[in-house]
Amino acid sequence: MAIIVNMDVMMAKRKMSLNELSETVNISLANLSKLKTSKVKAIRFSTLEAVCEALDCQPGDILEYSKNN
Repeated sequence: MAIIVNMDVMMAKRKMSLNELSETVNISLANLSKLKTSKVKAIRFSTLEAVCEALDCQPGDILEYSKNN
């Protein structure tokens, strides 16, 4: 996939666990885990907004485009 999810990097910078993020954004642990490991084909803007708000970051901090993948 050409889109790389760097959510784990931002979580580490904010010292936030997946469990904490799940509780903060009110999204299931399973769904966040799939997102974190790039096992999703789409993400809702509302989900992206909630994750960005919780991690105090921009969408570009979480999502990266790679031509080589």
